[in-house]
Amino acid sequence: MMLRIAASALLGLTLLSSPASALDLDAMSDGEKAAFGAQVREYLLENPEVILEAINILEERQATAEAAADLELVAANADELFNDGYSWVGGNPDGDITLVEFMDYRCGYCRKAVPEVAKLLKEDGNIRLIIKEFPILGEASVLSSRFAVATKRVAGDDAYKQVHDALLEFGGDVTEVTLRRISDGLGLDTDAIVAEMDSDEVTRQIAETRALAQRLNISGTPTFVLETEMLRGYLPADQLQLIADSVREEKS
Repeated sequence: MMLRIAASALLGLTLLSSPASALDLDAMSDGEKAAFGAQVREYLLENPEVILEAINILEERQATAEAAADLELVAANADELFNDGYSWVGGNPDGDITLVEFMDYRCGYCRKAVPEVAKLLKEDGNIRLIIKEFPILGEASVLSSRFAVATKRVAGDDAYKQVHDALLEFGGDVTEVTLRRISDGLGLDTDAIVAEMDSDEVTRQIAETRALAQRLNISGTPTFVLETEMLRGYLPADQLQLIADSVREEKS
């Protein structure tokens, strides 16, 4: 791969220095290819920085292409992202920009992101937050998300937020017994929530979020969507704020 990149770079230099000539590698004889390969090797030994320059350019082009593809994916799925009608909405519901988080309760980086997101929402004050239940780390993750979604359906948004926070702080094994303890400790209608966990509606919501994540090529958590920007992975509050500021500038 590096040799091909370097050969292309050297070929470009050759053509620039001799614009009237055309160098066709496929038309070369074996001897000519060997001689050209020797020239490439000699050039790279004398100018090894060419490899790094070529790789950097390639990585920049790939990053630009990926960002452009993400923009198209977000635009194509905007309604499901920002107005699905069932995901929990917090922060400033009337905020001028929206932050969507795809999360899993068993994800260490999701837990690490909790204080960072809270800091961003508090210090900025004008960001709408949407939580997407995206359990991908095993049966305990699915059980936790079913419990959270069922809580929202049975007891409302405030109860969901309490359960959401409790699940992110919980470090033990997730079972129906432990979920009942969490619910009882919060004074919720535990029997009604447990009964709702296996309902068709809870199943539908989790399945639709999973399908949305697949369309967006999201395979890990946390993944954030900040208006048009796809942010794959954990980010501290200050970096999220910089991106939020940039998004606002683009909108104005």
